[in-house]
Amino acid sequence: MIDAHHHLWDLSAVYYPWLMARGVERFFGDPAPIQRDYLINEFRSEATAEGIGASVHIQVGAENSMAEARWVQSVADANSDWALKQVVFVDLTASDLDAQLDSIQSLPSVAGVRQIVGRAPGEDALTGTNTLLDNPAFVAGLQNAGRRGLSFDLQLIPELMEKTANLLALAPDTAVALCHAGSPHDRSGDGLTRWAGELRALSNLPQVRCKLSGLSMFNHNWEPEDFCPIVETCLDQFGPNRVMFGSNFPVDKLYSNYATLAQTYRNLVPREMHQAVFNDTAADFYSIFPVHV
Repeated sequence: MIDAHHHLWDLSAVYYPWLMARGVERFFGDPAPIQRDYLINEFRSEATAEGIGASVHIQVGAENSMAEARWVQSVADANSDWALKQVVFVDLTASDLDAQLDSIQSLPSVAGVRQIVGRAPGEDALTGTNTLLDNPAFVAGLQNAGRRGLSFDLQLIPELMEKTANLLALAPDTAVALCHAGSPHDRSGDGLTRWAGELRALSNLPQVRCKLSGLSMFNHNWEPEDFCPIVETCLDQFGPNRVMFGSNFPVDKLYSNYATLAQTYRNLVPREMHQAVFNDTAADFYSIFPVHV
């Protein structure tokens, strides 16, 4: 099995401004319990107990993204018995984009890039993150990444799906992984209906895959049945061969242990879809050696 979305951090090696901020409540809750090192040994002990044998590290807001990428590469090098790929932050609108992409592609573990389009409505209104979609250089950057064989991890909110899909359609050769099922932040019946409708714009694009990850961030006191309509919708729209599991640890560790989270997804995904959702989709997308469920 493959965990297609998690984070690691060594606070003595890489600085994360968002993580170390004190007394700042985020959309995903109070980060205080995870303001500590979260290293590969702890992650592996939690994940291997649930049958995970490979994983994908997703960039997580380091002050220096190359420092983070090099540190993750050192972790991969030191753990040769664990297939660890990584997705690195790159500003796709940067004037020196080619140089940045050359640098990250010198690291063997790099499979793709991420530049967050949207996190949560309230935070986005303050940061202006969504304006990325209005920058014509963003599409050119997406196209450039695709030409180089790099995938793009897409994090956004449902309100931005249609606009983003129109841009992604201009970069059809860039493989895209939709993080956190598109962050359905409104979990009311009407909210989930709107999310499912907006999701169609992305699921209709053949280059887009969907991650079942991070669903706790907008529902901190969740029960397994809370995830059911989200999982069902993603499987219905994308099909199991375009859906993959991700723990989003240690962020989702704020609300659950790894075993409970993994078992919840295993129970919600039909057994005949397990091989695809928990292994094959991620193995193909991130070019990870075959791991059998």
